Amino acid sequence: MNKYAIAIHGGAGTLVKGLMTQALETDYKNALQTALDAGSRVLEEKGTSLDAVEVAVKMLENSPLFNAGKGAVFTHTGTHEMDAAIMDGKTLQAGSVSLITGIKNPISLSRDVMEKSDHVFLAGGGALQFAEKQGYKLEHADYFYDEVRYQQWQTIKDSDTFQLDHSVKKEGKFGTVGAVALDSHGNIAAATSTGGMTNKKWGRVGDSPMIGAGTYANNKTCAVSCTGSGEFFIRGVVAYDVSCLIEYKGLSLEEAAKEVIQNRILKIGGDGGLIAVDTKGNITMPFNTEGMYRAFKKSSGETVVSIYKESFDTI
Repeated sequence: MNKYAIAIHGGAGTLVKGLMTQALETDYKNALQTALDAGSRVLEEKGTSLDAVEVAVKMLENSPLFNAGKGAVFTHTGTHEMDAAIMDGKTLQAGSVSLITGIKNPISLSRDVMEKSDHVFLAGGGALQFAEKQGYKLEHADYFYDEVRYQQWQTIKDSDTFQLDHSVKKEGKFGTVGAVALDSHGNIAAATSTGGMTNKKWGRVGDSPMIGAGTYANNKTCAVSCTGSGEFFIRGVVAYDVSCLIEYKGLSLEEAAKEVIQNRILKIGGDGGLIAVDTKGNITMPFNTEGMYRAFKKSSGETVVSIYKESFDTI
């Protein structure tokens, strides 16, 4: 079997089309294309889906355009608290980290939790102790400083307001990143990384690092990476819900993802989107917001990079 497929996202809920400048749109699409190319290259060379999603997400974490890694938003105290998760659909092994600071690529630390510890989820100081043991270098706070992010925080830092990037339609709003992939060996994987909410307090954690909520992969069904209003995605157990609808109700990938994003999550007040792939190479990318930064590539050569609603959100 030589078929492969990969999809990535840079967050649901985008700038309103009228506010997006051509130059900014080009920047976003170039960043998505760079990440897509990096992940695709792994798959083209017969690498694993795990390697592909990690590499793709690392590229997005390295861009200040997205709320993950270098582009992570400011917390209420002016720091950066990042979350990430990765899951192997073949083994159901998974790794997650939350409330970490100073780590350039949280997704790689998540993978190390999966492969080099006996645990699934590490948080805060303990996660950083583990990172130190694995030889990670802590970046200075300056690495994560971005003027747009700083100004975004300044507008609400003295209030009790917190802000999801995708929920405000004005310049400077960006979101969670993620990737899902099918490799030539028939295995799928998912990865998600985020900087959370601007001005968040009390160690708030969203859905991204929670296996089954924001990230999930199972060769029997699909691999999913979510982006949206985290509290609602946790309550709806969104990523696993898509898998369950496939496994227990026999829905197709498209049907399951559409039911969750266009019906179930909306009914409880949530908004956002997801990307998903199955072992047949089907891809779906539904969202219920203005748009979602997203891209995919298949072994057939078919490639799409997009922001707003298009006709190819299921392939």
